[in-house]
Amino acid sequence: MMNIAIANQKGGVGKTTTAINVATALAATGHRTLLIDLDPQGNASTGLGIDQKSRLYSAYDLLVGNCALDEAVLHTQVPRLDIVAATQDLSGAEIELVDLDERTHRLAHAMRSAPIGRWDVCLIDCPPSLGLLTINAMVAVSAVLVPLQCEFFALEGLSQLLQTVERIRERFNPDLSILGVALTMYDRRNRLTEQVAEDVRSCLGDLVFDTVIPRNVRLSEAPSHGVPALIYDMRCAGSEAYMQLARELIARLPATEMAA
Repeated sequence: MMNIAIANQKGGVGKTTTAINVATALAATGHRTLLIDLDPQGNASTGLGIDQKSRLYSAYDLLVGNCALDEAVLHTQVPRLDIVAATQDLSGAEIELVDLDERTHRLAHAMRSAPIGRWDVCLIDCPPSLGLLTINAMVAVSAVLVPLQCEFFALEGLSQLLQTVERIRERFNPDLSILGVALTMYDRRNRLTEQVAEDVRSCLGDLVFDTVIPRNVRLSEAPSHGVPALIYDMRCAGSEAYMQLARELIARLPATEMAA
């Protein structure tokens, strides 16, 4: 199973939207996909139509050892896409984790109990911070996908995230790498958007995906209906962009990891 964290400490950059729709696109292309919602807000869970009553076990239970991974998994309405949902309990998880053994490796240990061959890809939707939840995600994965909003302030946070990834690599997870940076909320009518995109590409080069995710009303509407945008309106510009992004992502994954 190829494990990928979707992370950016800045909120409102399209992280959860990216998690939901890339996971759906991967499932649509035949990959058995698991999405772990590690954000206390639980938006990825809600966006996939998982109601609160269904969340008997959550990512919180996984972290504190109340259940095994297989017990926390819920099926979604998207074929080949499963989810470990989030609950508000995650809000206090960072405080509780401080007193637990191997607090930075709790998720990694839990994910080792995954049934062999059940999933091809696991995506982890991280909270908008660089606390213990995000660190647990980065320790548990081999790659990080970074959604980056095409605005000036988003650029400022990128360097901090890259430094965090380097520290995690040095101290906990030497195999961690940046899979790529996905430019989100792209508006061709805005000159600043184009300037930010140019600056990011000149700085990071091929690390930036060719596909850009446009500002799109359908992407914003879909979560209120409890479905991914690819199901809500598969022909809208946002859905088509996420399908293309998923193709690029698959092309970047090691062939040995995706052999299944």
